[in-house]
Amino acid sequence: MTFVVGENCIKCKHTDCVEVCPVDCFYEGPNMLVINPDECIDCALCEPECPVDAIYADDELPDDQSEFLELNEELAEKWEVITEMKEALPDAEEWAGKPNKREYLEKDWP
Repeated sequence: MTFVVGENCIKCKHTDCVEVCPVDCFYEGPNMLVINPDECIDCALCEPECPVDAIYADDELPDDQSEFLELNEELAEKWEVITEMKEALPDAEEWAGKPNKREYLEKDWP
């Protein structure tokens, strides 16, 4: 089992979860974070830290977000590891909880 960052992280990118991860398995993109499933040790420390409830155990991932399991794996290969907490995106509160944010996911990261 692994944990997965889902759609609600898009355009929010809170990093509270990064601070508690004992294995540094979070990767940062332009407007969201992902978890590398090969590095996640299923400790469950990150899930309660997310202020927008964007982290799920893979077996609890909502059906309409199943693609995020594959996206987390794919994007963790492209993005850089993040190990320290940063400020959330400036308009994170405005985007928190909004549905259908998948179209806003930015995959290219310098």
